Amino acid sequence: MPSPSDQRTGLAYGFLAYGLWGFLPLYWHLLSAASPTEILASRMAWSLPVALIFLIALRRWSWIRPLLRQPKRLGLVVVAAAVISVNWYLYIWAVNSGHVLEASLGYFINPLVSIAFGVIFLRERLRPLQWAAVGVGTLAVVVMAVAYGRVPWIALALALTFATYSLVKKGVKLGGIEGFSMETVIQFLPALACLIVLGVRGESSFLSDGAGQALLLAGCGIATALPLIAFGASAVRLPLSVLGMLQYLAPTFQFVLGLTVFHEAMPPERWAGFALVWLALAVLTWDALRTARTSRAALAVARASAADAVAEGAGPETVAEAAGTTTEPASSPAKP
Repeated sequence: MPSPSDQRTGLAYGFLAYGLWGFLPLYWHLLSAASPTEILASRMAWSLPVALIFLIALRRWSWIRPLLRQPKRLGLVVVAAAVISVNWYLYIWAVNSGHVLEASLGYFINPLVSIAFGVIFLRERLRPLQWAAVGVGTLAVVVMAVAYGRVPWIALALALTFATYSLVKKGVKLGGIEGFSMETVIQFLPALACLIVLGVRGESSFLSDGAGQALLLAGCGIATALPLIAFGASAVRLPLSVLGMLQYLAPTFQFVLGLTVFHEAMPPERWAGFALVWLALAVLTWDALRTARTSRAALAVARASAADAVAEGAGPETVAEAAGTTTEPASSPAKP
């Protein structure tokens, strides 16, 4: 279990990561003179130098050769890079088109979509409260669709693409910096080609709008990398239950920005939809905290039983049984 000092450090990194993600709409808004295509291409192209700097500083190269020898994993990285590129484009377009509130809704819905994907693709079994949360989240989408006369497609597209990205990443099994680096390698050439085409057509704000705009576009790489690295530092220090609660900070900040900075309309039907989503997330969080607390209590009881068994001179099989684990002979075949 992480020490209190590690947990405090993890919380600091977590607040930094989700705070940066939450306030990214301000950065994209500064770049509104550029098209969403140029912002996306700049984000992809300038992320590679940042990734290389971190890899050189940390000397993390050993993962590259094994990955290149596994075409299936490499293919999953390509899929992940493509899906997150779509997600980034939709988000940048939504922010600079006056849809910050709907974009924030997408990231509020994302945990519910991820749960649904777990059931559909990973055959995971849900607890009753998880089913209730998914049901309330679905009702929220229906309420918004009926009230607005259209499906909130921006929110759903953002949630679906990010949930798909998360699902694919489970199969890739690379660390945060390693996965980010490989994805930016895949994105770099298409992004560079896009920037060249925009420059040739005279549609590049990097070349035409002064040094300030050029620096902001180049800074897209740092804006992309920093929260990801802070998240990685947080994830190794905090329990998943705490990370699960922190993830709501980013869309909350986005929601507040949409209301106070971008002055987007919030009619009663939109409040109703958001309220239902927040209710679903509250149920989901309560269930996660309760389950984590029950698991910790059961583990503590098992460890106490194991300690008692050791004190009484029991054999290894008895100790393992008391601790809630099993032992197998060294010659046992590996389980699938």
